[in-house]
Amino acid sequence: MYERQTRSIHVAVKPAYLDDQSDPDDDRYVWSYTVTIENRGQEPVQLISRYWNIVDGIGRVQELRGPGVVGAQPVIAPGESFEYTSGCPLETSSGLMSGRYQMKAASGEAFEAEIPAFLLESPYERRQVH
Repeated sequence: MYERQTRSIHVAVKPAYLDDQSDPDDDRYVWSYTVTIENRGQEPVQLISRYWNIVDGIGRVQELRGPGVVGAQPVIAPGESFEYTSGCPLETSSGLMSGRYQMKAASGEAFEAEIPAFLLESPYERRQVH
């Protein structure tokens, strides 16, 4: 589990390699990741948009931006959390994801909540010891 807190927003990510959706012979590796966003603050916040930076095992970068997450722009009350699961395919057997959510507090203040960088690792990754 990877965790990061920005202001009062705690973001936890748990990635999982999906062997049944992957095909290493065809350079297709797929992961799911479950994100839990917890509001540890004193006022409701809304998740407005997301930004992802995805780096594959040979350094190729994809940047993804969009409204909300999984088709929702959830409002998270103090002490509550929102959880969703999404996925990421890569052409390499490992990678790294990081990003941020654009949030809006009930007071109208906009701010960013950082998503912790997390590894996408498969059983096919060739590890080297130096």
